[in-house]
Amino acid sequence: MFALYSLSVERFSPCLIYVVQLVSRFYCFMPCLYHCVSLRGVFSAATVEQFEQAKSRLSTLKNDPGNEVKLKIYALFKQATQGPCNTPKPGMLDFVNKVKWDAWKSLGSISQDKARQQYCDLVGSLVAAEGGSSAQVAAQPAGSEATYETLLVTTEDNITTIKLNRPTKKNAITTEMYNDIVAALEQAAKDDSVLTVFTGAGDFYCSGNDLSNFTKIPEGGVELMAKQAGDLLRNYVNAYIDFPKPLVAVVNGPAVGIAVTALGLFDLVYATEKATFHTPFSQLGQSPEACSSYTFPKIMGVAKASEMLLFNKKLTATQACELGLVTEVFPESSFQMEVWSRLKAYAKLPPNSLALSKQLIRSTEKDRLHAVNDAEVERLVERWTSDECFNAIMSFFQAKSKL
Repeated sequence: MFALYSLSVERFSPCLIYVVQLVSRFYCFMPCLYHCVSLRGVFSAATVEQFEQAKSRLSTLKNDPGNEVKLKIYALFKQATQGPCNTPKPGMLDFVNKVKWDAWKSLGSISQDKARQQYCDLVGSLVAAEGGSSAQVAAQPAGSEATYETLLVTTEDNITTIKLNRPTKKNAITTEMYNDIVAALEQAAKDDSVLTVFTGAGDFYCSGNDLSNFTKIPEGGVELMAKQAGDLLRNYVNAYIDFPKPLVAVVNGPAVGIAVTALGLFDLVYATEKATFHTPFSQLGQSPEACSSYTFPKIMGVAKASEMLLFNKKLTATQACELGLVTEVFPESSFQMEVWSRLKAYAKLPPNSLALSKQLIRSTEKDRLHAVNDAEVERLVERWTSDECFNAIMSFFQAKSKL
């Protein structure tokens, strides 16, 4: 048992802290619990009562989460209770207090409300990782809520929010998550909500496909694995194509791979200015998916689409907006407030009118999108069984391990 919110960093060895940081950089897929935003959605900041509840829940943790996480908790606690760092910088030889001061200072000018919410969400992630319920320390939404291992699905104010909840893995999508997202979309299509929103927990919207999916080879070999993955991908993309209600992406950070390509199937895409959009398919020996081979040229023109899909061009949020992939970009400081204010207003519109209007806009292309999806999946199954794809992925892992 330990109360991390008070954080006795004096017990830490500064050398150990730096070793942890170096190890974290070396293993690109190691958990790194940094800025976790709302686990309930972003409808309001955590209350003081929920903050106190989080402090209590923190003391129940059985496992030490590591020095970096402790420092983050300490910094968020200080920011939530005292505001931005306003104390003199400790001397260079005061190693422990300097590390604590740096962690607090790194939060900049984020508000006490936001720090309180991030504190609650980070504690929630830790509790959930030990098999507890993160919802016990996160703000509780009114309305229905479905439970998934790596998703947070809530309905409030006529909005169903599907939040990818693997912040320590940058919300990379596992095989299990694909099935969960399909189930969540099917649920949202039938519930009483007016529109559905996708977003991510933490600093990332989604880092795309979890490449560990490619290491789980079944007894039937690579061919069987590729076929199963192709069937899963086809069903996943079809769930977006067939979704009957307005579908909105709230891109709260970097987006990679299928998290980007699927955006062409959304009705609105709102992004923070800190978001980026990257589709490194050829770098990994693969090919486009989620109908992007059709939607991207249509949205941004063949030349710009080719720059992204063939040559791995990474777009800033502003560039993506100029090309039509993103509807609007917002300042990071006001992103959540402005976006959710609009979405709540949209959710008050007549639901049947919205659904029928979407049907008119999208119905003429639905058959075409299904055909494109089938063709892309067929091509990807070929890619996944090729030596070129295997070698490209291995090269990727080797390059990351050298960082």
